[in-house]
Amino acid sequence: MLLVVGLGNPGSEFVATRHNVGWEAVDRLAARLGWIGKKDEFNRLARAKFDGMALDGSISIHSGGSEKLLLLKPTTFMNDSGRSVQAAIAFYQLSPVDLMVVLDDLALPCGKIRIRPGGSAGGHNGLKDIQRALGTEEYPRLRIGIDPPPPRIPGRDYVLGRFTDEQRAAVDPAIDRAADAIVRWIENGIETAMNQFNADMREE
Repeated sequence: MLLVVGLGNPGSEFVATRHNVGWEAVDRLAARLGWIGKKDEFNRLARAKFDGMALDGSISIHSGGSEKLLLLKPTTFMNDSGRSVQAAIAFYQLSPVDLMVVLDDLALPCGKIRIRPGGSAGGHNGLKDIQRALGTEEYPRLRIGIDPPPPRIPGRDYVLGRFTDEQRAAVDPAIDRAADAIVRWIENGIETAMNQFNADMREE
């Protein structure tokens, strides 16, 4: 069993905001796997579980076998994401290495993604709370760039705002790549996914 968690905030006022790009990536992954047909179907088909919305199933892998997978969108609000993640990990008796957290990143440009096997929260409150709940920062995460905030705009206001048209044009393909990267992680592991999908970061 592997667990993919997309971070975001519940409520219609947060739909399509920069801070909810992790939720969008989970929607896109569910569609990529054929579990849903439209982006709004995740919330309708998901079960309320682990203080979040959960969809589970199996994914075929190249070796001919399959891997059980749980997709989870915490509904605890960002700053309390760890409660949802810890509940799912405890229920399935998973290790932190079986987890992939998908989130927004102010330090990355729109259109870029970055996968890491662990590391600091980097100021992200969702990651901070997951680290607190799990007692470790050594769990995989996939960051999706949302651009730094413009001058004199507080970071909190910026992440809770919606993408400009130009940003949206860049972030949509990045969300597609994020879904592909997660599939690669499931099939081949973190190193293979990093080598393939972090390549564009090394070229800069």
